[in-house]
Amino acid sequence: MARLALPRLNLPPLPLVPTERAAWIAAALAPVAVVIAATSPGAWVIAPVLGLGLMVLIAFDALLAGRVADWAIRTPEDIEVGQPSLLAVTARFAGRVPSRVEAVLACDPRLATEGRVAMTLAPKPHVPGWRGEAMLMPTRRGTAAVVRAWFRWEGPLRLGARQVEHALDRHVRIWPDLSPVRSPDLQTFLRNAQLGLIARRIRGEGTQFEALSEYQSGMDRRRIDWKASARHTRLFARENESERNNQIVFAFDCGQAMCEPVDGLPRIDRAVSAALTCAYVALKGGDKVALFGFARTPQIMTPFIGDPRAFHRLQSAAAGLDYQPVEPNFTLALATLTARLKRRSLVVVFSDFTDPTAAELMVEGLGRLVGKHLVLFVTMTDSEVEDLIAAPPGDIATLARSVTADSLAQQRKLVLTRLRRLGIDVIEAPWAAIGPQLIDRYLAVRGSEAIG
Repeated sequence: MARLALPRLNLPPLPLVPTERAAWIAAALAPVAVVIAATSPGAWVIAPVLGLGLMVLIAFDALLAGRVADWAIRTPEDIEVGQPSLLAVTARFAGRVPSRVEAVLACDPRLATEGRVAMTLAPKPHVPGWRGEAMLMPTRRGTAAVVRAWFRWEGPLRLGARQVEHALDRHVRIWPDLSPVRSPDLQTFLRNAQLGLIARRIRGEGTQFEALSEYQSGMDRRRIDWKASARHTRLFARENESERNNQIVFAFDCGQAMCEPVDGLPRIDRAVSAALTCAYVALKGGDKVALFGFARTPQIMTPFIGDPRAFHRLQSAAAGLDYQPVEPNFTLALATLTARLKRRSLVVVFSDFTDPTAAELMVEGLGRLVGKHLVLFVTMTDSEVEDLIAAPPGDIATLARSVTADSLAQQRKLVLTRLRRLGIDVIEAPWAAIGPQLIDRYLAVRGSEAIG
C-alpha cells in the first residue's frame, strides 16, 4: 500500500503555552495566596509575584524546548474499510531535546472516532528525531480527508510548551474490504479446483453438446440420444460440456436497513466484501459478473465483466455505492434490472428488512424477477437481536425486550419462508459466514447448470 509524505513545512512563529503541570501548580498557589491575604494583608504583593514568577518560568521552559526543524505525516493513500492501517508522524528538533512531544490530527470521522487522532511521539533509536504511530480503522467507504494537524512539544521542566497548527489537504481513499479475496485458503482453492486458472472442458455434465459416445452400462439413461442410436442401430449417449459465460448479477440494497451497523461496520460493506469474493471466484471460473446498486432509485449498473484482470473495475464500482438513509424502492429497482438483462442470469440480492410491511414490496418484486431469472436472496442475522432473545429475564424491561426481539425474529422467518415458496434460494447467516456460504451456493448452482 502506497504512502504519502508531507513536504517539510515552513512553520509560523511558535506560540508559548502552559502545560497541564503548570496549571496544577497555579491551582495549588491559589490557596496560598488566600492564606497570605487572610493572615498578612500587608504581604499581599507576594501572591502576584508568585504568579508572575510562574509565568516567567513557563515562558523560560518553553524557550528551552528548542524548535522543530521539520516534521512530516505519512498517511496511507488507499485503505480498505474495516482493515487497520498505520499513520505515522515524524519530527526533528534543533537545539535542546524536548521532554515530551504530542501530535493531534483532525480528519474525517470515517477514519477515526470523532474525527480525531492523537499520539505521543518517542525518540527514534540510533537516529535523530521523534516518531509516533496510530492505527486508523475506517468504518465507511469513500474519500476521507485529513484536514489539520497540531504539534506540541514541552520543555525540560514540563511547565511550558510550544505549539504549532497547520492546515492539511490530504485525502485517503477507502475501498471495499478485499482481505477474503487475498486469503490463502481461497487462493489455494482456486488453484486446486476444476474452475482454476485454466478453463478446461468438462465432459459428461452441462447442457452444451460436446460429442457422442457409445452407451456403456452404468451411464444415465437420460443421456441416450435416441435419434443417433436409431441411425447407427446401437445405443449412443450425449456428452455435454459444462457451461461457461453465465451471467451473475450482484444487486445491493443501499437503503436504510443496509446502512445499519453489524459488529462495527455497515451491512452494505459486509455484503460488498462477500459479493466481491464470490465475483472473483466466478471470474476465475469463466463466468461474467455485473454489479447493481439501488436505494430510492437505481444507483449503478456496471457492464458484465468476464476477464479476471478487470476485477479492479468491479472494486471501483463497489466503492461508489452510496449510503442512503431512505427506504429502498424494490419495484423500480428490480423492474429496471429486469429490463437490462437480456438473458437468463443468476441474480444475487443483498438486502435486509425490519418488519413484514416493509418487506411486502420486496417480496412482490422478487416474485416477478424469479419468473425470468434464478434469484438468490442474501441477508445477515442480527447478533444483537439474538442476544436480546437469549438474555435471561432478570427484570420486566429485559423480558419485554426479549419478547419484542423474538416477535421480530418470527416475523422475519415468515418473510423468508414466503421467499422460499416463490422459488427463491435464501442465505441467512452471520456476516462472517456469508462469503463462504455464497461461494458454496454459487458453485452448487453452477454445477447443476440451473443458470443457462
